[in-house]
Amino acid sequence: MVQDFSLVKPKIAVLGLNPHSGDNGVIGKEEESIIKPTIKKIAEKGTLVYGPFPADGFFGSNQYEKYDAVLAMYHDQGLVPFKTLSFGRGVNFTAGLSKIRTSPDHGTAFDIAGKGVADFNSFKEAVYLAIDVFHSRNQHLEISANPMKIREIKEEKNIR
Repeated sequence: MVQDFSLVKPKIAVLGLNPHSGDNGVIGKEEESIIKPTIKKIAEKGTLVYGPFPADGFFGSNQYEKYDAVLAMYHDQGLVPFKTLSFGRGVNFTAGLSKIRTSPDHGTAFDIAGKGVADFNSFKEAVYLAIDVFHSRNQHLEISANPMKIREIKEEKNIR
């Protein structure tokens, strides 16, 4: 998020694994035993990470609008609402790779390939986003290549 989208302190939402984020352990223990402690540990290091949020209501209540990124626990948990909200103009971006990977929100669309019926807008947006991320990564490398050193200034006290 920092290098690819130039966000200094991105706000990240984490979705729960179980329905209703486990309902405090009633429907699953992963939120309590794994996800919450992990979020806490990451947040203690200064990352703005929040959750886990129940995935079923997170998108319908527009909570996603408060965050820069949403971490889903599995493919369809994130892509179903994403496609519902942005189909035809959305871009799937895979974070954390050394190469830039974007794809249209509709996926490969093999079923209509070569038929001249595809809407190219999402593909166009995916190409534009890849270009933007490329430039952002280069700018990030340039900025962080030779950062100014911060020197601690010690006050000298005059004793008389």
